[in-house]
Amino acid sequence: MDAQDRFERRPSRRSSTKAPRIARRRVDGVLLLDKPTGVTSNAALQIAKRLYRAEKAGHTGTLDPLASGLLPLCFGEATKFAQRLLDASKAYTATVRFGATTTTADAEGDVLEWRDVRVAREALTDVLRRFVGEQDQLPPMYSALKFEGRAYYEHARAGREVPREPRRIHVAAIDLLDWSSPDAVVSIRCSKGTYIRVLAEDIGEAMGCGAHLAALRRTGTGGFTIDQAFGVDKLEAMDVGERDALLLPVESLIAGMPTVEVGADDAVRFRRGQRVQVAVQTAGECAVFSGRDFLGIGDVADGVASPRRVVTQRPG
Repeated sequence: MDAQDRFERRPSRRSSTKAPRIARRRVDGVLLLDKPTGVTSNAALQIAKRLYRAEKAGHTGTLDPLASGLLPLCFGEATKFAQRLLDASKAYTATVRFGATTTTADAEGDVLEWRDVRVAREALTDVLRRFVGEQDQLPPMYSALKFEGRAYYEHARAGREVPREPRRIHVAAIDLLDWSSPDAVVSIRCSKGTYIRVLAEDIGEAMGCGAHLAALRRTGTGGFTIDQAFGVDKLEAMDVGERDALLLPVESLIAGMPTVEVGADDAVRFRRGQRVQVAVQTAGECAVFSGRDFLGIGDVADGVASPRRVVTQRPG
């Protein structure tokens, strides 16, 4: 059984025996998952949701099936604060294979052209430097972006070309980790929305021999790193209590945000969506706490915190 089958199998509709209904429970927190290659982000999310028997869950930015690595999953109240991770910069380790271009710019596509690879390490290092900084990137045809209600990849598979607008991205750093022709292993830190396979393709063109993305691993996002993540095999071997212990608190998603403190009575009001007084001079978006309890995010101005997103208190 391959990885995709393992994650995405469904009971046969012909079966006369219904699978037992799983009793769901409220789970709040963040799981740092090490997604394996060969599965979709949604498939990985669904198996984690099943293991935790969680009522509500979502991931924080899709990783292609080809890619592995850090995929933060938000459960329950954490889903309300996932946008900060969606907007966060990312870090990757990528293998760029020179000498072949493909239809999808990665290893899943058909080869379009083969070329000789005559690449010196020093020249490659110089070319990589050109891709650091602000730049416009044309999204690939094989992507989940939509045109007229359908994903680009659907149009591509149907042989239709659709208009695509370049998007502004920022590449903070590209470092060459290893060069063994025809493969270069590079580390990349970049803004959200950066297509690493397009970057690989563009680097190949700049080197004059073409290239595609042979492998990709996300190593960081939003202050989290792959060293903190757990694989599915490890999760499956744990009991419920051990899995629950791996969850980071909801407030881990807003680390680094300015904070304000309110008393117990104002905590109740804030949770109800009411504005409360705060004894700070700061203004803007702030995380609101009452003691150790994270209440949510509020907009602070003139000593008043107005709720934007609040954590629903557990009953009892």
